[in-house]
Amino acid sequence: MYKIMTKKSLLALAALGFLSSCASPPSANRDATNLNAYGTLNPFASEQIYFLLTDRFVDGDPDNNQVNQGGKYKTFNIPLIGPEGKQANIGYMGGDFKGIINNAQYIKDMGFTALWTTPIVDNPDEAFSGGEPTKFGSVGTDGGKTGYHGYWGVNFYKVDEHLESPDLAFADFTRILREDYDLKYVLDIVANHGSPSYSMPVSQASMGKLYDEQGRLVADHQNLYPDKLDPNNPLHKFFNTQPGLAQLSDINENNPEVLDYFVNSYFKWIDQGAYALRVDTIKEMPHHFWKKVADRIRERHPDMFMFGESYSYEASFIAQHTRPENGGYSVLDFPGRQAITSVFENDESDYASILSYLHLKDGMYQNPYELVTFYDNHDMARMNASDRGFVNANNWLFTSRGIPCIYYGSEANFSTGLKEHEGNRNYFGQARVNAAKNHVVHNNLTRIAHVRKDNVSLQRGLQVNLVFAGNIASFYRIYQQDGVNQTALVVLNKGEAAESVTLDKMLNSGQWRDALSGKKLQVSKKQKSLTLDVPANGVRVLLLDAPITNPDLIAEVKNSMAALF
Repeated sequence: MYKIMTKKSLLALAALGFLSSCASPPSANRDATNLNAYGTLNPFASEQIYFLLTDRFVDGDPDNNQVNQGGKYKTFNIPLIGPEGKQANIGYMGGDFKGIINNAQYIKDMGFTALWTTPIVDNPDEAFSGGEPTKFGSVGTDGGKTGYHGYWGVNFYKVDEHLESPDLAFADFTRILREDYDLKYVLDIVANHGSPSYSMPVSQASMGKLYDEQGRLVADHQNLYPDKLDPNNPLHKFFNTQPGLAQLSDINENNPEVLDYFVNSYFKWIDQGAYALRVDTIKEMPHHFWKKVADRIRERHPDMFMFGESYSYEASFIAQHTRPENGGYSVLDFPGRQAITSVFENDESDYASILSYLHLKDGMYQNPYELVTFYDNHDMARMNASDRGFVNANNWLFTSRGIPCIYYGSEANFSTGLKEHEGNRNYFGQARVNAAKNHVVHNNLTRIAHVRKDNVSLQRGLQVNLVFAGNIASFYRIYQQDGVNQTALVVLNKGEAAESVTLDKMLNSGQWRDALSGKKLQVSKKQKSLTLDVPANGVRVLLLDAPITNPDLIAEVKNSMAALF
């Protein structure tokens, strides 16, 4: 039984076991000493990712903006004008590697350990003249757009000319991130499609083609609709003869030359410092293709972490990619995104509804702890929440299971609730970076991100839920492996009033310390409950650097481990 009261009283949280009032028997002590407990041992699960569109972050080198590129189909600064002064842009806006390096300390200071950017490969030198015209607020349209986002590759072995500087090539970029800022680089890879390839009134020289590392033309759509392609034409063999996404060339996954072309391009960038891979549109190509890609990559790089974008809110669908027979990829947790935004966009929501996406013990995913968790990105509306909604979302994201990923600008509630052609991908810029350092979301994010960064239990620990009700959530994260023992007790309050929370189930004795204040808190073996004051829109994280000893908690951990592995 539980009830929610004001701070003048207590919140009684029910959980799964019963607190013994006597000392643990010898058998329980032996269980504690020998107990392995973790959600995952994958090293990448310790990371926390900052994701940005390179062109839309910061312009560090105006000399590479290519402001006169494209001629009739210019590529720089193509605004979409909306109502009430709103604006988006489908041209290049100047962000580059130098702009990232100039602000790498900013990213590191927030507590991030990995940086994922949009693809680095060469994109067309013109805006697309075909397709349906893109207007402010339009959905699924590419007409008039450029490849500022990087997903329209024409040469997957060449860095796009908008990104590098004479003194900052891609290999320099990843080395500086790694050596000077302890930031691992996540390469965004694409194999499903190339650039817009047909429906142009007149064929455009830079559209629909693919070039190899030597700059030789290996494929050309020739502005033909897919059903007009000739499978016997060497320049058409890279493409499928049915349409894919919009007017993009649809890559032929059954052509062995295609596999070689793309995998070898990935090897080039891995050799230049890519640490992990994010796989774009993974669901658009069959599992057998991605299994071959994974096998080839892991043959050289057995520990490479790869996570895919399978844009679906059905856990059973995206979970297929995580199976070994399908390549054993992790995935971006889209069902998680749906649950997270439903809770933190709505002040009246109940924390109980967030449990739906975790799948801690039901075997839905190969390992749910290795999923990349997020609440917004470049392909959907940004989370439409207040500042305190973002604060609470970050408190949850950085303490619950999964690898947290934050989209650029969300640390300052930037472009709140906006979709792609409404301002989701608007230019952030140096002035906003500087201002963000004083933003309430940024400051609270920095605090909780550093707590996770410093504690293995929050990175890779098994999650044991206590009670989720109203504005309160509570759970353990438990890590016991190879002599390292740490348990985190997390209590979250998303309400606007401070709460006193009483825990009276599965309470573990020992000396706990507050992860934020450093204060020590002793829980005796005879103690039947623990009351914590949790601030409004706040979090308490208590840490125990010793094996767990509560018999009921040990039993629950054994049950969870058996279900997980």
